[in-house]
Amino acid sequence: DVSFEVAHGATLGIIGSNGSGKTTMLKCLTGIYTPDKGSIKIDGKLAALLELGAGFHPELTGSENIYLNGAILGMSKRDVLAKFDSIVEFAGLERFINTPVKNFSSGMVVRLGFSIAAHVEPKILLIDEILSVGDQDFQRKSSEKIEEFRREGRTIVVVSHSLGLVQQLCKEVIWLEKGQIKQIGNATDVISAYTGGSYAQHIEKDDESRERWGTGDARINSLELLTSDGSPTQRIESDSAVKIRCEMTAHTRLESPILRVSITKLNGDVIWATSTQRGTNTVRVLDGPATAILDIPKLGLLEGTYYLSASISDPTGTTDFDHCQNWVRFNVHKTNLFDEGVLSVTSTWSLERHHR
Repeated sequence: DVSFEVAHGATLGIIGSNGSGKTTMLKCLTGIYTPDKGSIKIDGKLAALLELGAGFHPELTGSENIYLNGAILGMSKRDVLAKFDSIVEFAGLERFINTPVKNFSSGMVVRLGFSIAAHVEPKILLIDEILSVGDQDFQRKSSEKIEEFRREGRTIVVVSHSLGLVQQLCKEVIWLEKGQIKQIGNATDVISAYTGGSYAQHIEKDDESRERWGTGDARINSLELLTSDGSPTQRIESDSAVKIRCEMTAHTRLESPILRVSITKLNGDVIWATSTQRGTNTVRVLDGPATAILDIPKLGLLEGTYYLSASISDPTGTTDFDHCQNWVRFNVHKTNLFDEGVLSVTSTWSLERHHR
């Protein structure tokens, strides 16, 4: 029993663990599925990105699939022709547009699908978790496009395990659980309730509660937060010494790759990040399995919940071979009872009184 209404120009987020019914709900909205009972009313042209490769013919080229997918989404041949160059440019596929889609990577398919859907200029845009497949540059471009749609007053429904993205885009959120609405309301309130319940229970065993993308030339096999004696932990004291251990495998010889780790908050704000580009830490070659350990003598975080992420990229830092976002969730318990914020900064007060 699911009932809700999305106002014109609103951005609604839908969250929940795997199997909760998020994708099924979107398929009902698009007409792919028909609900057993009840009704669905939609006012305006709708475009949807639900499944990898949906609406594409693998034997056709990217160019031919633009016309095919555009027609499925309601665009005329004239409209597609007028927007063709812009679609290809936004997707970043100028060199590959005449290649059969069956030879595209998953990221290329998603980029093309999103670009076509965006150029339909729909009044309503439905987006499933599919966007997490893209690389970092595409993530930025798609987020900027969604933000542009929001400013233009278009209606957007986003399904995502990225709570930071949902928090950023949506004022209202639905939390689905076992096909039922567990909670609906203000994004901050619903996400806070979710992180205290379902998310906390599933983050260790449900890979999709994290985000991952990359070319696949290398893979991060494990990412761990360790105490100073090398024991894995998810609970540390403020100002304590910690280590970060990252085990990885390069599937091809990588020259001067960059290993990067970052600590973020739930909303996606980066608290701290570092990489092997710093000083003498440069990695000359990565070929096969390897383990990297980062020593942090004093973490310097105040009480709160934080997320650890890691990535392996090319020497320019623009192409991710593997990127694991929000891979480790950990809690910091404060030893300083008086400071506020996120950073524990060593400081000393002095006071000089001025006599008149």
